[in-house]
Amino acid sequence: MSPERELGRAFLFAAALLAVVGAVLYFSGRLPFRIGRLPGDIVHRSGNTKFYFPIATCILLSAALTLLFWFISRFRR
Repeated sequence: MSPERELGRAFLFAAALLAVVGAVLYFSGRLPFRIGRLPGDIVHRSGNTKFYFPIATCILLSAALTLLFWFISRFRR
């Protein structure tokens, strides 16, 4: 496959991924759960400080990206 075709394919994939992420962020107010505010995320408030660590969100995002990249690598063979 020519380099131009590979670059075009990469741009199409990036645009599709960007569209999906944009749609999720746009409709996130209507979802039954808040992305970044899942049960299991750590929030500690003390005085004027706030510590927030989204551990459950990180695990969910990691699992979703792992599955996505696994599907991509599976179909490229």
